[in-house]
Amino acid sequence: MKTKMVPVCMLLLLLGACNKWIDVKPSDRLAEDQLFSTREGFLNALNGVYVELNNPAVYGENMTYSSMDVLANYYYMTVSTHRFYNTTTFAYTMDNTRTTFDNMWKKAYELIVNCNVIIDRCGANSNPLLPAPYFGIVKGEALALRAMLHLDMLRVFGPIYSSADKDKPCIPYNTSPRPLVSALLSSEQIMKNVIDDLDAAAALLKDNDPIFTNGVRNGTNPNGSNDFYLRQYRLNYFAVKALLARAYLWKQDKENALKHAEDILIETLDPAKPIFGLGPANPTATPAEFDHMFLPEVLFSLFKINRQNIYNNFFAPDLQKELRLSFNNNDDNQSRKTALYDDQNDFRLKAWLTLSNTNGNFLTHVKFAVNPNSPSLYMIPLIRMGEVILIAAECSNTLEKGTAYLNLLRTSKNCVSLAPTNTTQLKDYITREFRKEVFGEGQMFFYYKRNAITAIPNNANLTGTKQMQLGNYIVPLPLSEVSVRGN
Repeated sequence: MKTKMVPVCMLLLLLGACNKWIDVKPSDRLAEDQLFSTREGFLNALNGVYVELNNPAVYGENMTYSSMDVLANYYYMTVSTHRFYNTTTFAYTMDNTRTTFDNMWKKAYELIVNCNVIIDRCGANSNPLLPAPYFGIVKGEALALRAMLHLDMLRVFGPIYSSADKDKPCIPYNTSPRPLVSALLSSEQIMKNVIDDLDAAAALLKDNDPIFTNGVRNGTNPNGSNDFYLRQYRLNYFAVKALLARAYLWKQDKENALKHAEDILIETLDPAKPIFGLGPANPTATPAEFDHMFLPEVLFSLFKINRQNIYNNFFAPDLQKELRLSFNNNDDNQSRKTALYDDQNDFRLKAWLTLSNTNGNFLTHVKFAVNPNSPSLYMIPLIRMGEVILIAAECSNTLEKGTAYLNLLRTSKNCVSLAPTNTTQLKDYITREFRKEVFGEGQMFFYYKRNAITAIPNNANLTGTKQMQLGNYIVPLPLSEVSVRGN
């Protein structure tokens, strides 16, 4: 698989052409009609959704490295003046935490409405305006985006999925191209809708996604249009399959989760024609230039031109203690890192450096720092191969098979193989591996929630765990949503 660095100017043209982004206000239907009068308009509308996934309210901050990872208690935080202290202690009724999740909800459902407009405008079949493969790609990706956003709203605001709670109303599943107050549906119904949308998306993309014949195409088209390039920055067919594996595992259907995970591994890691890969793009690079995103493994990523701001505003050693996301008390203490990483040759350790300034030495996470020589310059991964492999490990029906998948991932990260003696130990190893694999990507809290884990890392100690009340896994519905429902 080729892993060329994406030219910035081309990405800006492809992902940034959103000045005509959908406006669904009733008074502006004429503008909407004009937007969807051309194929370019459909592509611009879809691009606009991808661009807005970068909004700080959702995956550009709160649903990745900040609020969701803070809920997972990745970071050491003891002072009440820290900007995320109320989040790490699950103080959902405090104003700053309440605002964070209110904004998350509003932006997610705003994006869902925009997906619905695209889906509605596509119609049922390809047509002269959207012939194949455009129809399948545009509608397929819009359906997948709608499903992904709903799934994440369920995982944040819904209950732990169980026989006792799956019938309780929790969030709406909005399929209308207009902003409406939709009925609250049960987790079970939400999951049915998510899977139906993902199945429909996969069917459309299977027949139209160029990833099958041309791979991810991380480069410019020398012969014309870039419409079907840069498939890692789109919900391509295999990213949709990964969402299906994620969704089925959320609803405790391990058989189907395993099926979709293994389909991906078989189809994309074929040595004769690899589409994705395992390990970093540049394993011998210096830590500064190292591929901390593991580009070959990324199934779907945001493109964030100003990714350096993430590092500068959240991780850099020059930040004040109350602003910085850190593994210690704003110093060089290595205890929390050492407790997490069991193998000193682990490629993922390269993202941790001791940096110095006039105030001292600081253990610093540099995953989001931008180096112009890095092959994954502007990536914020949302779905990666490591999660797929660990789903396969967790869902395998024998210890031997599960261990083989676990060690497939560890080997790709330059770690020694492990030999769990029972399924309980295997699950513990999977949990530890998942923590290392999705750091900064917002998935760990959902793993804890899905498994109803009652002992999670302790924000107030450098090592060890704290008791987790299961009720803290459920973020209350935002007041803005409750108020429009009159309850």
